Parts: sequence; structure tokens; C-alpha cells
Amino acid sequence: MMVLIWGFMKDLKRSSSINFCLLSLFIWVISFSSLRFTYSQSNTSDSFPILFYNVENLFDCYNDSLTNDEEFLPDGDRHWSFYRYNIKVNKIAKVILASNQWDLPVLVGLCEVENKTVLNRLVWETGLSEQGYRFIHHESPDRRGVDVVLLYRKDKFEIISERAIPVTLSEKNFFTRDILYVKGIAFGEDTLHIFVCHFPSKYGGAMHSEWKRVYVAGKLRKVCDSLFSVSKDCSIVVMGDLNESPQSEAVYNSLRARGENSGADLINLAYSYKSDGVGGTIKYRGAWDIFDQIIVSKPLLNEPFETEGMSVVNLPFLLEPDKSYSGVKPFRTYLGPQYHGGFSDHLPVKIVIRKE
Repeated sequence: MMVLIWGFMKDLKRSSSINFCLLSLFIWVISFSSLRFTYSQSNTSDSFPILFYNVENLFDCYNDSLTNDEEFLPDGDRHWSFYRYNIKVNKIAKVILASNQWDLPVLVGLCEVENKTVLNRLVWETGLSEQGYRFIHHESPDRRGVDVVLLYRKDKFEIISERAIPVTLSEKNFFTRDILYVKGIAFGEDTLHIFVCHFPSKYGGAMHSEWKRVYVAGKLRKVCDSLFSVSKDCSIVVMGDLNESPQSEAVYNSLRARGENSGADLINLAYSYKSDGVGGTIKYRGAWDIFDQIIVSKPLLNEPFETEGMSVVNLPFLLEPDKSYSGVKPFRTYLGPQYHGGFSDHLPVKIVIRKE
């Protein structure tokens, strides 16, 4: 319909500039009214969408002398310019806005974000600027300077407290991202405990680095246990790039996040994921895996709550043909050192919590 209207407007513009202006104003009013109505519908619903996204090296293009960000500078190996940086930020905003149709995510966990400069640009200078998002971010000891972040809609989630949970072991020369912990109020009355994570990568070999992910998962488990000791019915949401499959030692045994029928108190919703055109969130040498996961405590699956199983956001513009193997793969920003102009090497994941 909009295509037809736009074609009519082009014809009308050639015949009468005054009529064109009037029609343009009319369509803008109708569109704005429809948009406000649609958003007001979603804002009054008892739904609480949550999104997690590894945004693949969301760096600014300015040098930080305290981190190893040299490759993401205009004269660095990747020739990371302000133009490319600006395109990347707007692409991430597009994904957030399109991820759950008109019912925008209330919480958005991000990882691989460099700093507050990037976040201010994302929240205030893109299409997100009118949606009431704010962010929580702490600088972590990660050597590359990438951190985890929580975006939240201030009209839907009230912050009670927040802190960074360090997981670094200096005696082993192990420096990685902190776990971000945020406590807040959802649905106007319910306390949620949110954890945003980015477990250590498999750089140097999966087996050689496994102890790092096991250690971070164990640290997270201890914090969850402390919450359960206060209230076994507390509502917990863990989201992150865990750099492991749901069945791994770190996730299954150290964090003890398992399937819904396992009797576990932390339920990994990645187990309920059913392939809808893509087999996971990341693809390596033709094989899909689910590194990006959302985990909830059992009370969020029981009345008065209902939580949908985790789904992968596989919007068409996030994918491209996999010419080396088959099917599709994430449309990423870089292919090795070569700029590719896409979004990320990961796909986002989401859940929706509803309250009766």
C-alpha cells in the first residue's frame, strides 16, 4: 500500500507542488497516529520482551591508550573509519527496532561494546532515541576493551541496583569481561535479577581455554545460589554469549543450567530452540552452534508468568548465502581483515515473558 501511495505522490508532485505538500502532510499525520496507536497497544500489554545480541566489535574510531583497540582505528589494520562506525551503530539500532515487530524489547543485553561513547551514539543518535532506552555499562579489564551492556526502557523497567561482578584471575594472567548484574522492577511490582555475560572465547583452542569458561560459569552460579538462598522463588534471567553449546561442561555442569524437565532451578531456554531456517546463532565452517543463550529461573515458567522458548532472530537482512558450504550464514561486518559491511557474526536471541 505504501508503495502505491508513494507512486501516486510522485505523479502528484509533477502536477502540483501544493497538492503534493498537502498529501505529504496528510500521510505523515496518518502514519504518526498509527505508529502512536501501535506503540500504545504494545506498551499497555503484559509482555516483557528480552533481546541479547553479540554485536561483533562495536568500536568507536578513537584511540584508547588503556586498551588494545589499535586495529579499530582509521590507520589500523581494519581501516575502521567514522563512516564505517556510524553505519555499524545504525545497523545495530535497526536490529533492535525490528527484532520483535512493534513490541520493542524492554531489556537488551549486548556484548563486544567498547565504551560509553559508542552507547551514547546508539541510544541518542539513531532510531532508538525516541524509545526511552537508557544503558548500564562498566569498564571491564578485558584487554581488547570490549564490555557487556544492558539497555533498558526506563518506562518499563525500574533499576534498583547494579554492579559489575569481576571474574579476572591476575595470578593466572587471566583478564576478561565482568558479569553485569542488574536488579530491577518489571510489570510494576516484580523483582527481576538480570545477568549479562560474555564468557571467554576459545582463542588458543577449545580444550586449552575450557577452564576459563568453567571458572566464569562457576562464579556466576555462586551468585545465583546466593539469591536462591534468600528466596528459592526469585526471578533470574541470564543472557549472554557463553562461547559454548548448552550441553558443555561450563553451561551444563558448572552453571547447572539445563532443560525444563531436568529438575534444575536454572532453565536454559536454548534447549527449546527449534530451527526456523537457521540452526543456531553462529556458524563456523558450515556448522551451526548456539553460543548465545538465555537462561531463566523456574518461577518465570510458572503462574502468574509465562515465558516463551528462546528464538533466534533470523531477519533476512541479517543473513547472506553461504557460498563455501550451503544455506545461509550471518552477514558479518568483517571477513577476516576485509570489510564486508554487514551486521555481526552472531545472530540475536530473544524471549518474551508474559504475566497473566
